[in-house]
Amino acid sequence: MMTKQRMVIRFRESRGQSLRGGSMPARSHQQADRSSLHTFRQPEGAMAMGLRLALLLSLLSLLKVLGYPIWPSAGALALRWLLGDLTCCGLLGLIIMAWPGLSPWMPPWLSLVATVPILSLLPPRPPPGLLWLPADLIYILGLLNLGLKVSARLSRRPPHTFVDCFERRAREQPDRVPLVCTGYGGHSVTYRELDTRACQAAWALKALLKDPTGHASKESAALLVLPSKTIPALGLWLGLAKLGCSVAWINPNSRGAPLVHSVLSSGAQLLLVDPELRDRLEEVLPKLLAENIRCFYLSHSSPTPEVGALGPALEKAPLDPVPADLRSGITGKSPALFIYTSGTTGLPKPVILTHKRLLQMCGMLSLCGVTADDKVYTVLPLYHVMGLVLGVLGCLELGATCVLAPKFSASCFWDDCRQHGVTVVLYVGEVLRYLCNIPQQPEDQMHTVRLAIGNGLRADVWKTFLQRFGPMQIIEVYGSTEGNVGFVNYTGRCGALGKMSCILRMLAPFELVQFDTEAAEPIRNNQGFCIPVGPGEAGLLLTQVSGLNPFFGYRGPRELSERKLVRNVKRTGDVYVNTGDVLTMDHEGFLYFRDRLGDTFRWKGENVSTREVEGVLSLVDFLQEVNVYGVPVPGCEGKVGMAAVQLVPGQTFDGQTLYQHVQTWLPPYARPHFIRIQDALELTSTFKLVKSHLVREGFSVDVVADPLFVLDSQAQTFRPLTLDTYQAVCDGRWKL
Repeated sequence: MMTKQRMVIRFRESRGQSLRGGSMPARSHQQADRSSLHTFRQPEGAMAMGLRLALLLSLLSLLKVLGYPIWPSAGALALRWLLGDLTCCGLLGLIIMAWPGLSPWMPPWLSLVATVPILSLLPPRPPPGLLWLPADLIYILGLLNLGLKVSARLSRRPPHTFVDCFERRAREQPDRVPLVCTGYGGHSVTYRELDTRACQAAWALKALLKDPTGHASKESAALLVLPSKTIPALGLWLGLAKLGCSVAWINPNSRGAPLVHSVLSSGAQLLLVDPELRDRLEEVLPKLLAENIRCFYLSHSSPTPEVGALGPALEKAPLDPVPADLRSGITGKSPALFIYTSGTTGLPKPVILTHKRLLQMCGMLSLCGVTADDKVYTVLPLYHVMGLVLGVLGCLELGATCVLAPKFSASCFWDDCRQHGVTVVLYVGEVLRYLCNIPQQPEDQMHTVRLAIGNGLRADVWKTFLQRFGPMQIIEVYGSTEGNVGFVNYTGRCGALGKMSCILRMLAPFELVQFDTEAAEPIRNNQGFCIPVGPGEAGLLLTQVSGLNPFFGYRGPRELSERKLVRNVKRTGDVYVNTGDVLTMDHEGFLYFRDRLGDTFRWKGENVSTREVEGVLSLVDFLQEVNVYGVPVPGCEGKVGMAAVQLVPGQTFDGQTLYQHVQTWLPPYARPHFIRIQDALELTSTFKLVKSHLVREGFSVDVVADPLFVLDSQAQTFRPLTLDTYQAVCDGRWKL
């Protein structure tokens, strides 16, 4: 059993390198050892700059105390920054010589004393980040304005939540259309119609949620629906919100143990299910009933014993408005929504989104320049924050129209945009990449889209997208579902996920620190604190927990949330959230994505838990041990799944059986595309599966000596990976 050397990843941004999901440069063990023993020292340039600025402030303060004007010194600073060393020195020399005649009341030596230190202490150019000061100030003012509005709404008694805003719009603009569904059987819904659905749902569900005293309890409910039931599901969600109940949106691709875990971890006592997902419900129904979970289909009848039908109750429910006092106990910290994320534990975890967090996230649309006159198009599912919160709820808050596609179709994307007059699109990086890959059409630039908001867009796709589909503004945002800090690329710098300034960093403190890839943890110095990285170096992103940026974590045992926290980062007692993401930041404050640590990788816009996939593959009878990881593929966003497996002694590999198994039990984005058969899986000294060198070797037939197999959708099997197939994958001719 081998213990892997600790690897400290520190690499600088390189021109032309993929900004997301790119492979990491290989480093020797000797280099890694030197890096792991490296302790951070403040760069000499930064130290000298700090000393210069301190002396400058001292000199200016001295002039102010003595009663002399400081504008000559400020003028010298401006000239030096604008004109450079030689020209500035010449001009300042002339000014100093002429100064006695120009200002008899000021001693000439004073100007000389004030000017010479400034010329010697200050850099010839202003800091690069200062060039973005106007954009920084505009964004900061918008952010502060949003924060004040949210605080004012939640300080009311009762608080003015997203439900109150929805009800107000339903009263003031009943015939306005907030939601449009595209695709087969697509239709639109007005505020009046949506509010009617929500009121009926509230009265129907109120009876099911009563406690023994006859009052509606504040227990949560869970929704398991397909995109075809979007409007009914949104009506149920808003109805439950009118009662003050939190709601968990469960990924309809879940089944088996992950589905049971999702329902139970949400604390829901009521599960509302799309009847088209009957098979998935019946697979786990006994376990849910054993936990006293009441299940109802969104239909008029139920084909499953012990599962009710909600349709008749909805039809009989009154249309009366729901009194606001039913949710009078709501505060800004009350859970409003549970969105699931796949973490290193291998099972979905319900992230707590409070009412305050929801309002802050919804406000991002207006912060990015979206208005009530816009039509926002999204192909993202409602169990994602981007689709439900930023898309649907953001439009309901703003009064804009949200155009919902049941699923992403590259061939229908622009047709939908033209048909519905879309002006804003929400994306994940893969969506725009797929659009760039379809054959060019004469009408590619015939649309009204002016703004795209999303995350995960690579620099090369960014440029290609704008060149092909015409000029529009792209605003890249960053923020995990459970995170407490987010970034916005409000300047439009190509490839950057966000922009930071000194003021923003005071409002939302964070650190980029050195890390150990094997342990997926920060590296600490001799004092026990984390080691910051320099500009352009890759570091693990840690965001500080504070009263302004709290961390609510996951619903369930406290240890689930505690695993995300890192303590004593800069000083004793501080607390930060470990995002698991590796970023770099340049001298101008722009942040770039580099990789993701831990047992989670990203493929097709989804986070994939390796442990969850390992659990599914371990059910195959001829597999004894399974080690799942993500590997980069040339020209693709993120990392595709790969599994190193050990066969049961005496058994042979059956590609068809494995294909059918992953097809049945895993969603498309989580299915491993490459299989590597090993005699034994390597473990660390703490009996953890080793992934680092497997990731580096990838699926290269020139590097890997073990048998390799590739998922073949046409043949419906895992077939041997040949040199020709490997080349086709690398060239993009093999569809993943």
